[in-house]
Amino acid sequence: MKVSTLNIKRLAFGIAICSALFSSCKKSDNPNNLPDIDPSAYQGKVDGYTSSDEIYPNNLKAYWSFDDTKNEIKSSSAPTQTANDVFVTGVKGKAIKLTAGYLYYAKQFDAFKTDALKSFTVSVWVQITNNGSKRTMLMQLARPGVFDGSLDFRLNTQAYAATVTDKLGIGPRFSTVGGGSQDNLNATLNPKIGADVWTHLVLTYDSNSGTFKEWANGIDVGSYNNRGVGNNLFKAYEPSEFIIGGNYNVIPGKAVNTSVEYAAMTGTIDELRIYNTVLPDAHIKALYNLGVAGK
Repeated sequence: MKVSTLNIKRLAFGIAICSALFSSCKKSDNPNNLPDIDPSAYQGKVDGYTSSDEIYPNNLKAYWSFDDTKNEIKSSSAPTQTANDVFVTGVKGKAIKLTAGYLYYAKQFDAFKTDALKSFTVSVWVQITNNGSKRTMLMQLARPGVFDGSLDFRLNTQAYAATVTDKLGIGPRFSTVGGGSQDNLNATLNPKIGADVWTHLVLTYDSNSGTFKEWANGIDVGSYNNRGVGNNLFKAYEPSEFIIGGNYNVIPGKAVNTSVEYAAMTGTIDELRIYNTVLPDAHIKALYNLGVAGK
C-alpha cells in the first residue's frame, strides 16, 4: 500500500504537536526557578555552620575561649586574681582546668550592666564530677559584698558521691527586680558527667516571658522554666564583678559571710559564651553539635 507524502507530513506534524503538549504538562523539578545549590558549599559543616563563632556573632557580648589566655576576649579583660589553674586540651582548642581554683574579674563589664543585660544565653562546656560535700559555682555575676549574685550558675555537686556519673543537679538562680530570687532545677533529666567527659550546659532567660531554661547536651532539662514577670524578672545589678569557678567566699580576703556551702571549682571549663538574647532551640543544639565536632 502506498502512503502519500502529504499523509507522512501530517503524521509527523501530529507527533510533534503531541510531544510539545506532553512536555508542557510535565511537572517541573524546580517550579519556583530557585538557583542551583552547590553541595560542596556544605561540606564539612555542622547544622549549616563551620564554627561555633558563626552562631549569633552580633549578640555575643562576652567570650572566654581559654586558648592560652584567661582574658575575656570581647573586652580584652584579664583576671584580677586566679588560683590553681592550668591550660589543657579543650573541646575547641584549649580549656582551663581548675583544681580547687577560680578566676576573679574585679571589673564592671559593660555587657553586664543593668540596661545591657535583660534576656541572655550562657553557653559553656565543662568536665565535672560530683563530690558529695560541696556545691560548685560554675560562674557568678557577682554583687560586691553580697553572697548571691545577679546570676549564679550553680551545680549541685554536693548531692551525689564522685562515683555517680549519670546524675548532675543543675540549679541556677538569679536575682529579681523586686529584690527576690528565682531558680530552676533538672528534677528528672540528667546529663552524663565525668572528669574526662565533656558536657555542654546552657542557660537561657527571656525577659519578655520570664522563661528561664537550662539545657544539657542539646536537651531542655529544666523542670521549672516559667519564673514569672513583674517583680520576678531578672535584674543585672550594678556594680557587678565576675567570677568563674566560685563565689566571694572561696577567694581569700573577699568572703562576705561564714558560709562554706561552696568550694572553689575542681573541673575543666571551655568555650564560655554569653549572649544578650535568647538563642533559638535549633542554635543551642547547633552549639552542642559543633562542640562535639570540635568546631
